[in-house]
Order: sequence, then C-alpha cells, then structure tokens
Amino acid sequence: MSIFSKILTALRGSAREIGESVVDNNATRIYEQEIHESKAAIAKAKQDLTLVMAQEKAAQREIERLDKEVSRYEEHALAALDKTEEKLAEEVAAHIAELETERAAQVKAQAEFAGHIVNLKGLIRTAETRIREHERELAVAKTTESVYRATESISTSMGSGASTLGNARESLERIKQRHTQAADRMAAAEELDAEFGNRALEKRLADAGIGDTGARKGEVLARLKARRAGAAQPEANPEQGASDKPADDA
Repeated sequence: MSIFSKILTALRGSAREIGESVVDNNATRIYEQEIHESKAAIAKAKQDLTLVMAQEKAAQREIERLDKEVSRYEEHALAALDKTEEKLAEEVAAHIAELETERAAQVKAQAEFAGHIVNLKGLIRTAETRIREHERELAVAKTTESVYRATESISTSMGSGASTLGNARESLERIKQRHTQAADRMAAAEELDAEFGNRALEKRLADAGIGDTGARKGEVLARLKARRAGAAQPEANPEQGASDKPADDA
C-alpha cells in the first residue's frame, strides 16, 4: 500500500513539475490573456453601470412625478376643505400619504443607486489604472524576453568554432584576400607595362619632347606667347595722333 502511495505521490510531483514548466514557458502569454480577460470584465462592468445609472435616472423622474401628484392632490384637499367636504378631504389626505410613502421609497432607491454609481465608477477607474500598469509591464516583459532570446541565439552562434558567425568571418577574410591578390596583380601588370611596354617608350619620347604630345605642347606655348605680345602693344588711334601733332606757327 505504501508503494502505491509513493507512486501516486511521484505522479503528482511529475504532474506538478509539468504544470509549472508549462506555466513558465507560457508565462507571458498567460499574463497577456489575464489582462485581456480583465479588460473584458471592465467592459462588462461598464455595461452594468449604465443599467444602474438608468435606474437612478428613472427613480429621479418618478420622484419628480410624485412631487407633482402630491402638489396637485394637496390643492384638491384644500379645495375640499374650502367646501367643508371633510370626508372627501380625508380621502385625498390618505391618498397624499400613500404618494408620500411611495416617494420616500423612490428617494431611498435613488440614493442607493447614486451611491452604487459612485462606488462602481471608482472601482472601474482603479481597475483601468491597474490594467494600464500591467500593459506597460507586459510590454517590458515582451521586450526583455526578445532580448534574452536574441542574446541566447548570439551566444549559441558564437560559442561554436564552426558557427554561422565564424563561417561568415572566414568567408569575409577569404574575399578580402582575393581582392588583395587581384590588386597586387594589377599593380604588378601596370609596373611591367610602364617599364617594358609601349607606355614606357611613349613616356620617354614625351619627356624628350618628341612626338605628337611634345610638338603640340610647343605649338600651344608659342601661340600663347604671341597672344601675350599682341596684347601688350596698344593699337594706334589716327585722331589721337593728329591731335597730338604740334600746330604751325601763325
């Protein structure tokens, strides 16, 4: 019997561990669902509050109606007394008493409704404030959980030598190495061409002033010198020369 009892205890312990594991793994989802249900409960409470407010308004209207009825029958009672109709006046007074009793009940109901409205509004405001706080906490919890998942993913990736990040770094290094080798080959080819190819010969001819480049450079320089010399000599003005000639003596 004790063995079966221990087995049952172990099963209950396993069930508890499984339940706690499920709750822990879905804590954020459960928290969010609880907030959703609380908001639904508040919406239902607001609907109930509108019913209470409607009953309070109905009670207020009934009180106003009864006040008018009491005033009307009081005038009837006074009119009966003026005509010495004592019995009729007593009947009207009895009816006024019934109206006043009903009015007192309506006043009490209206006061109770008003008190319930104040209490319900306060509870709803408090609940809405707490829900907003929980929604902020839920947003922080979701963000924190996302950060934890990202950190765990990065840690797992970086923890292995053959990880994705490691492979990506190796690929990048190989690409850089190929680019460096290609640049070195291009630089070497240009160096050889400059030393042994046609470019070397053309460069030596240009340095010696031989060839199209050298001749063109000399022509351009001569043209610029001629333009500068022409600009330095002012053009002769005939009128100015005539005016500058000395006049004959009279």
